[in-house]
Amino acid sequence: MLTDIVQAALASYDDVLFDSCDACPSCGGDLSGYDIKKRQFAVVMDGEEKKVIPVRIKRFRCRSCRQVHPADQPFYPDTRIGSLVVDLCVTLGGSMPFSRVSSCLYEMGVVVDRWSVRNYIRNNLRTVPGVDMFGFTVPLSIVSHSALAMGMQAGGSVSAADLLAACGHPKRAAPSPFEETTTSVREE
Repeated sequence: MLTDIVQAALASYDDVLFDSCDACPSCGGDLSGYDIKKRQFAVVMDGEEKKVIPVRIKRFRCRSCRQVHPADQPFYPDTRIGSLVVDLCVTLGGSMPFSRVSSCLYEMGVVVDRWSVRNYIRNNLRTVPGVDMFGFTVPLSIVSHSALAMGMQAGGSVSAADLLAACGHPKRAAPSPFEETTTSVREE
């Protein structure tokens, strides 16, 4: 049952276009379209074959500072797979070793090697809210995605904004000149 929930959550991202960015994250200036990049959100097993679930990310150029910025997207900084998969790694890693997390994900039809699992868990600076489900601690975002999938019409799709909200990604805003930036450090 958990495998079906995870697979449905990941499948809802298949080829979705993320194209929302209100203002330049650097200076707050106006943006114009630049291009669209395809990124790998997850790799899942489709029978005996591996299948890549891609997403498309629109990029924008700021008219003021000329920097290129991606739209709001379901990825954490410096990660190569979607935030939903990273959250699964982190929550499962709270109760089992890296290699077991990788094996458990593979049993759910999600392909992540143990070294990537290790890196995602070790480099995690966030608290990922989880819930016990079928003997595993899974991220709450999985529950949010299953609710989205249940409300979806047959053959329909979920909007990029709804997917971002289900992941818990906050809406990115332009920087305030009065905000102080802090960096958190994870203790070992």
